Amino acid sequence: MAAKVHEKNAGVLDVSASDSVESIEAQGFDEARTKKLVRKLDWHLIPFLSLIYLLCFLDRTNIGNARLDNLEKDLKLRGLQYNDCLAILFPFYIAAEIPSNMMMKRFRPSMWLTFIMVFWSIAMICQGFVKNYSGLMATRVFLGVFEGGLFPGVNYYITQWYCRHECGFRMALFFSAATLAGAFGGILARGIAEMNGVGGKSAWAWIFILEGLLSIVVSFTAYWAINDYPATAKFLTKDERKEVERRLAVDHGNLSNAFAYKYVLQAIKDWKIYIHMLICMAGFCPIYSFSLFLPTIIKNMGYTANQAQLMSVPPYVAACFFTIAASWFADRVRQRGVFMLGFQVIAITGFAMLAGTSKPRIQYGGTVLAAIGIYPQIPLGLAWNGNNIGGSLKRGTGIAMQVMGGNCGGIIASYVYLTRDSPRFIKGHSLLIGIIGMAFFLTLFMTTWTRMENSRRDKVAGDRGPVSLTEEQKIKDTELADNAPWFRYTV
Repeated sequence: MAAKVHEKNAGVLDVSASDSVESIEAQGFDEARTKKLVRKLDWHLIPFLSLIYLLCFLDRTNIGNARLDNLEKDLKLRGLQYNDCLAILFPFYIAAEIPSNMMMKRFRPSMWLTFIMVFWSIAMICQGFVKNYSGLMATRVFLGVFEGGLFPGVNYYITQWYCRHECGFRMALFFSAATLAGAFGGILARGIAEMNGVGGKSAWAWIFILEGLLSIVVSFTAYWAINDYPATAKFLTKDERKEVERRLAVDHGNLSNAFAYKYVLQAIKDWKIYIHMLICMAGFCPIYSFSLFLPTIIKNMGYTANQAQLMSVPPYVAACFFTIAASWFADRVRQRGVFMLGFQVIAITGFAMLAGTSKPRIQYGGTVLAAIGIYPQIPLGLAWNGNNIGGSLKRGTGIAMQVMGGNCGGIIASYVYLTRDSPRFIKGHSLLIGIIGMAFFLTLFMTTWTRMENSRRDKVAGDRGPVSLTEEQKIKDTELADNAPWFRYTV
């Protein structure tokens, strides 16, 4: 008797599954109870994850706001030293990502995420006490080491609770905190500017100290606020815990969740993940360029520093709305590639407006379009890659690899907008247009390939007809990840 699971463009199709999945499938919740269960997961998981990512992104990028409050002058930074301080964070951030996901798989998420949050908060506070270029470089290194595990870790964590077609919207809710961090950071920096001279410290130092203190206060609650896994979730009833695990088993085709290094090796050898790494890099590069330099870009349109801090808020608010809405629609239709292509075109249009005119109104409109175009690409891309990797550890490694590639874009972003190119930054805008253009063609390739591969597997399955698998074949299939013949890609 074969268990059948149907999902449009993604998932498991007409497969003989294991007896364990087959026996529990009949016990699933009805549609109303399932919706109630998913909403319950949302309320208990997403708000706190979004809060800690808001603080993480704020701590990483608030140096862009601090720059307008005489950071460079006080620390006597010259030439490219400010850009060097931005760039130094990313190699260490990148190096931490895969080991961090493996540590979160080995230990409990509540323990690991709390650990890294406490220490990046301490690094942030120390950044407010630096006296020179060397001190700022050192604190940025430690900030990168401890922040590096959060983003890939939470994206992997989400896949341990939700079915594949539900992940994109939740990742978007989580990632929308980055846009809120940009908006909140501008408002907060404007308020903290009034503290200039308090305690003998400049306003830029208070930005780092106060925002670091906020992060460390929240980190002390993280251990109790983060639920580890469905099987141990105290906010779920016994039946709800079983249903969450049943849904995941059916959705993932009962692929292996074991901790074995061969699944890490599978991810490292998978060419598709490297394509997603490049797409992610081309997404994060404009995002980091935008978040680190937007106050400076707006100031150079002819506005004061305080006006620039406040005017940096609306582009982020627009980006937040479209980030959430796009992933919600993408989950509904169970497609990713076509949405990413559309937003890449919008982003190119926005940066073209910035590069093509010196009129402040048109330039500011370009910043809004650029923000709308670049931010939705990240949760869409992460959900797309995560949807198309079978097996728990391979998926965790693949997501970490993707984010690792994405954050290589942060190194590039640190040198996109150079002081010598101000006030128009035409070279920087043009470079980002080229990078997003590369992402467009890679996205077009991947969505075309996944459609063709799904059609090929459908044809092979149709020619072969229904097949009853032996126990040995079932065990072998669990180790094939997304190469299993019944696996279908999200397009």
